[in-house]
Amino acid sequence: MKLRMNHREANPAGFQSLLKLEESAKKMGLDPILYELIKIRASQINGCSFCVDMHTSDLRNMGETEQRLNLIVVWRDAPIFTEKERAVLALTEAVTLISEAGVPQDVYDEVRRHFSESEFVALIITINAINCWNRIAISTGMYPGCFDI
Repeated sequence: MKLRMNHREANPAGFQSLLKLEESAKKMGLDPILYELIKIRASQINGCSFCVDMHTSDLRNMGETEQRLNLIVVWRDAPIFTEKERAVLALTEAVTLISEAGVPQDVYDEVRRHFSESEFVALIITINAINCWNRIAISTGMYPGCFDI
């Protein structure tokens, strides 16, 4: 594999603007585990190996089990995720694949059962941030370890 370009160096202002979005999302009060579940699930859907690797490592470092990490991709069939986590994963999928069906009312209703309006906005900002990172990583050819050289 070959990195097409280092987007950080090619456009530092663009990179900084995304970092600001990321920093803002992190400060919106979401549970760190939910935050990382969003990052991993969106990255799985988008096929971003760089981000899947980074965020599974982050969640592992927070004490997450290998079983839960392995089952994120099939969360609907794995009873080890809480109702709240399931709601977040469903919303992550809906927003990531928004052109397919929008955000169905039942997904919205389930998320709102667990989260306030402010928290809902924090969730969708977090989902949008990782989708942006995924698209940059994939477009520029990023892969796990590409900046370790």
